[in-house]
Amino acid sequence: MNGVSLADLTGSLRAKLGSAAAGWLDDALAAVASDARAVRTWFPAAARKVGTAPLDVRDHEGAAPWGADEAARAVMLVALGTRVSQEIEDLYRYGDAAERRAILRSLHLVPVGDAGTALVLDALRTNDERLVAASLGPYAVDHLDDNSFRHAVLKCVFMGLPLARIAGLDTRADAELARMLAAYAHERVAAGRDVPSDVWPLIDRFPPEAELAALADELHADADGRRRAAEAALAQHAAIRGRS
Repeated sequence: MNGVSLADLTGSLRAKLGSAAAGWLDDALAAVASDARAVRTWFPAAARKVGTAPLDVRDHEGAAPWGADEAARAVMLVALGTRVSQEIEDLYRYGDAAERRAILRSLHLVPVGDAGTALVLDALRTNDERLVAASLGPYAVDHLDDNSFRHAVLKCVFMGLPLARIAGLDTRADAELARMLAAYAHERVAAGRDVPSDVWPLIDRFPPEAELAALADELHADADGRRRAAEAALAQHAAIRGRS
């Protein structure tokens, strides 16, 4: 998945900046292009110098808009060229949450190859919702293995993050992910809890018969809470299927 292009990102950023902020960005890019180590100083300063206002660009429909600080940091990373691999790991390790989000969102724009997967997996181990969402951009779609991607989707479901935030989800959904989501739905019902509505379209792409049958069996459970949860989940499922 391609994600936002560098041209669109740069154009939207430049349109948002005043003269002082634009001048600072020009100086930053010149410094980074001249000496890769300069990014260590300029990269953290981006939010203070260009602000954090949202831009009119997104990686895909459903994703959060890029912020001005994220875009400025992205173009700095691009300015490093092939030297980006020398700096990106330390920028991520020592950066704050906003700096890490910018790096994760920029991975599809810079020549890091498979090396960026370690950063994505690190973000997915956190409980920072914005960091997890940033990690699941175009780069993750292209580079995470199937097992890692499935567990990333489940992580979003567990955290209550809308699945529409995940880039390229339709292209990576498979029968095992459908089974895992159906099993999760069954666990929720067995605990008398609601099921997130956005899991059903993925389950229906590869309907897992055993897990869906187990969910339907909850209609006959001894506990009232389980029966009510099953009724609600299956009604929700039918309504969503009817709209598709």
